Amino acid sequence: MVTTGAAVADRFSLQLTLVLFLSVVVVTLFTALLTAPQGDEISEFYLGNRMMSPLRNGLAMCGDYLSAATLLGSTGLVALTGYDGLLYLCGTAVAWMMVLLLIAEPLRNAGRFTLGDTLAYRLPHMRRPVRLALALCTLAVATLYLVAQLVGSVALLTQFTGEPSATTRTLCVVVIGTIVIVYAAIGGMPGATFIQVVKAVMLICGVTVTAVMVLHRFDWNIDALLAAAADNSGRGQRFLEPGLRYGGSTTSKLDFFSLQLAIVLGLAALPHVMMRLLAPKQVSVLRSSMVWAMGLVSLVCLAAGILGLGATAIVGRDTIARTDRKGDAAVLLLAQDLGGGILTALLSCLAFVTLLAVAAGLTLAAASSLAHDLYGEVIRKGRAKETEELAVARLAAVVIGVLGMLLALISWGANTATLAFLAFAIAASALLPTLVYTLFWRRFTAQGALLSLCGGLLSSVLLVVFSPVVSSTPSSLYPSADFALFPLQNPGIVSIPAGFLLGWLGSVLSTPQSPESYEDFEVRTLVGADQE
Repeated sequence: MVTTGAAVADRFSLQLTLVLFLSVVVVTLFTALLTAPQGDEISEFYLGNRMMSPLRNGLAMCGDYLSAATLLGSTGLVALTGYDGLLYLCGTAVAWMMVLLLIAEPLRNAGRFTLGDTLAYRLPHMRRPVRLALALCTLAVATLYLVAQLVGSVALLTQFTGEPSATTRTLCVVVIGTIVIVYAAIGGMPGATFIQVVKAVMLICGVTVTAVMVLHRFDWNIDALLAAAADNSGRGQRFLEPGLRYGGSTTSKLDFFSLQLAIVLGLAALPHVMMRLLAPKQVSVLRSSMVWAMGLVSLVCLAAGILGLGATAIVGRDTIARTDRKGDAAVLLLAQDLGGGILTALLSCLAFVTLLAVAAGLTLAAASSLAHDLYGEVIRKGRAKETEELAVARLAAVVIGVLGMLLALISWGANTATLAFLAFAIAASALLPTLVYTLFWRRFTAQGALLSLCGGLLSSVLLVVFSPVVSSTPSSLYPSADFALFPLQNPGIVSIPAGFLLGWLGSVLSTPQSPESYEDFEVRTLVGADQE
């Protein structure tokens, strides 16, 4: 996320950031331990308190989705590319509308703990192979996104200390990773929900207050803000027109469309977001929660756009680019100008807490899939006791957390945005087609599910391996090599249709299941069922 060695804050900001961060961690860890499941009921560990109000559920959903990339990466993208960065932010709101209108209610009605339960009810004849493939895809998505968060924590630290030593990187990743493991393994969904709510409130308040300060600087005149941003961008009026980053060629336009497609469609299939959709006890609460989440996410995206424009207008695009070529330092540079070390420390603490919360949700989602789908249903064939499955879930959280830490240390220097976008692409290419076909296509079969899951996963990974992300450009992982057969950095424009096509092909070439099984499932998606 950050490659420069230049620090953007002084020692006071760093010290205050650490004090604030440790204070939030101590309070949330203590509360997570208090709210952790006290009994052996696996439903409480997976779903938490299912009687929460729509506002709290909405805040938790908002916290699950919004990562540090929204605060740092998206703001920096707007600061460096203007119109193109603002267009990128619009995809998030569109994604939540799709989740609200298409996925949320049928999934909640048909599911239990994980997406595997929905598939098993819909496709009872091959439930174990489907659960195995689903667990593999879930693990891939969650691990990639988790590694991006852990690498991002080191990148954020770089803003204060310059290029960190190997010891500092290791210490940062291990500390953040250990806290994440405690949240997921001990707190379960109740603990993860609390940190998500706290993080969402802090994020919403932080970006809103800072955006108000930017608007106040320009006397609440949007035209003056835009004019100043264009003047200090070094690009003039082009800064406010499309094409500064993504419109230079047909390839860049296709790359941007592919990225937006993965974001819009991938959100609905992110494992930790799907788990949150299953949590509300009543459908009416889910609907209201989704409206709250969509509104809050849109507010944060609007504020991020203002912060990006404000950073260019006040700090200057050249200064931002010199400090960090990807623009992730933009919001911290802006905070230093607006409020000095105190505001910089507050926003930096907020970024650390955001990384922590998203990582905890991802770890819990992956652990739940491994314990429930893989161990409980595939290995133990549904005969595992709740206490046994709960122990496996907690152990899986530890294993996934340690795996994430090791991969984060090994992949230091990799582009965190690439890891996150690959996770979105896999979710949109493998999990989403399976989910949509399961909920809405009568002819869908287990063979179609297996082809969709495995094909979507493999196509996404292979296209990235043979893309400019890995070779052929100065910013590639292997710049001296050249085997970039696929010209785009984001595979979604190909891998997503491939996932849907493979799901359709596997279904039409296999024997359909009895009509009665789909009719029972359809009734369940419409009216719901008593869930544990």
